[in-house]
Amino acid sequence: MGLLSTVISCSGPQQHIDLLIVNGKVYNGTDAEPSEVAIGLKDDKIVFVGDKSENITAQKTIDASGLIVSPGFIDPHTHADRDLNKPEIAHNLPFLMQGITTTIVGNDGNSFYPLSKYKQLYAEQGIGTNVVPLLGHHEIIKAVLGRSDKRPSPSEIEKMQQLVQKEMEAGAFGMSTGLYYAPGSYSQTNEVVALAKVVAQNGGVYDTHLRDEGSSNVGLVNAVKEAIEIGQQAKLPIHISHIKCLGVDVWHKSDSIIKLVESARAKGLEVTANQYPYDASATSLNAAVSPRWAESGGKDSLLIRAKDPKIKKKVFTETKKNITKRGGPDKLLIVKCDDNRFLGKTLLEASKTLEIPPEEAVYPILETGYVRVASFNMNPYDIENFMKQDWVVTGSDGNTGHPRKYGSFPRKYHKYVKQDGVMDLATFINGSTSKTAKIFRIPNRGEIKEGYFADIIIFNPNTFKDKADYSDAFQFSEGLEYSIINGKVSVEKGEFTKNLNGRVLEK
Repeated sequence: MGLLSTVISCSGPQQHIDLLIVNGKVYNGTDAEPSEVAIGLKDDKIVFVGDKSENITAQKTIDASGLIVSPGFIDPHTHADRDLNKPEIAHNLPFLMQGITTTIVGNDGNSFYPLSKYKQLYAEQGIGTNVVPLLGHHEIIKAVLGRSDKRPSPSEIEKMQQLVQKEMEAGAFGMSTGLYYAPGSYSQTNEVVALAKVVAQNGGVYDTHLRDEGSSNVGLVNAVKEAIEIGQQAKLPIHISHIKCLGVDVWHKSDSIIKLVESARAKGLEVTANQYPYDASATSLNAAVSPRWAESGGKDSLLIRAKDPKIKKKVFTETKKNITKRGGPDKLLIVKCDDNRFLGKTLLEASKTLEIPPEEAVYPILETGYVRVASFNMNPYDIENFMKQDWVVTGSDGNTGHPRKYGSFPRKYHKYVKQDGVMDLATFINGSTSKTAKIFRIPNRGEIKEGYFADIIIFNPNTFKDKADYSDAFQFSEGLEYSIINGKVSVEKGEFTKNLNGRVLEK
C-alpha cells in the first residue's frame, strides 16, 4: 500500500488524472455488494470508476489491497461547529479520524448566527471536513423573544419568519429544533409549524431533537407524533435526531415508535432518523434534570430560583423526579466540569462530597460553570431495533466528554457489523453515506460515482474501531488509512496531512 506514479496503457486516448485508487474492495454507497473497480480523481471530482485496464495516466496511485474503499461518511448530527470556529482545532480531527468527511452542524436548535458570518470565517481560516449548515431554532427565538417563556405575538412570529428566510437564503439546508431544551421547549407546535413552512418554501429539511425522549414532559410517543404533525402541516421532510428510548419508563417503546414512523412514511411523509451506537446519552446537567419552567430567563434565573425560599422546594422535588426518570443519581456521570471535585464522578458521588441530597447538589455543581453528564439509561433492545430500520442512519451527536465524538462510526462497524452481526457492511456504509446525503439534499456526495465530488475513505477492515470510552473520551479511532476530501488527501497511511480540505457546502 502506498503512493506511486502509475501509467495504465491500452489503445485509445490517454486520460490524465491526479489520483488513482486500485485493488481495494469498493463499496459505492448504494449497492449491496462490493466491487473491485479502480477509481480515478481529478481536481475535486471522481472522473473514472471502472476496470483498471483503461488508458489512464495518474500522478499518484493508492494501492488499497486488503482495504475497504467507501464514500466518506456523512455525520447528520454534530456539534463540530464549536471546534471549527477555532483555527487551532478547525482540522476537526475527532470526526475526520472516524472516516467522516462531511459534518452537519447547527443541531438541537443551536447554530452560530448569522450563518453568513461563519461561512466567511470557515472560508478564510480553512476547515478539516466539509460542513452542511442548519439554522438553529433557538437563535431565531432569542433574536426576537430572548430566553423567556413568553408567547410570541403575530408580529413577532412574522419577524421570526423573516429571519428564517434570511438564513435559508444564506445557505442553511434546513432548520433544527431542540424542543426539549429552553427556550425551544417554550414554543408551541403551531409556532414551530409557522417557521417550518418558511423552511419548506426554501426546499429545506426539519431536523428535531424531540420534545421528549423519555417521560420528562409530553412523553416519547407524543413527541414523535408532534414531529410528524409538524411535517404534515408544514409539508417538509422530518428528521429525528439521535432517536432513542431514554429511561426505564420507555424501554421497549421502539416498537411503537417504528409503527408510527412507518405509518407516516406509508402516507407519503418523509420521516427519517439518525442514531449513535451507545447506551448512554449526554447533555448538560441542567437540561438533564432541572425543571424547564425554572430555566426561563436562562441559567442565572435557574440558580436564583434554586435558592428562593418560596420555590426551591418545588425546584428540588421536580429535579428529584427527573433524576429518577434518568435511572437515579448513580446513572449520571459528570464528564465535563470546571471543578475537579466533581469531574468523573456520578451525581450520587458528587452529592456525597457536598453532603447534601443529589437533587440539591445539582445547583452548587451548576454554579461552577458548564457541566455535562453522560446518562446511562438506554436498553440494548431499543438500540438494535432502531438500528435495523432502513430509515435510520448513523450519527454521532459528537460533543465534548462523550466517546461518541471520537468513535461513533468505527464503533458501529466494529461492534454491530463485525462482532454482533446486527447489520452487514454494505448496509452500514450505505446508511452512513448516500442515505444521509439524500435526507439532507446534499448534491453529488455520498456515492462513489463518476461526476460526484471526491470524498472517499479507505479503512482496514481488521483494525477499524473506536478507542474512546467513558473513562477516556478523547482517544482517536484507529484503522483509517486514507481520507480524501474534495479530491485532496487529508489522512495518509493513518496520519493527518495537516491539509484543511473541507468546504461549506452549497444547496
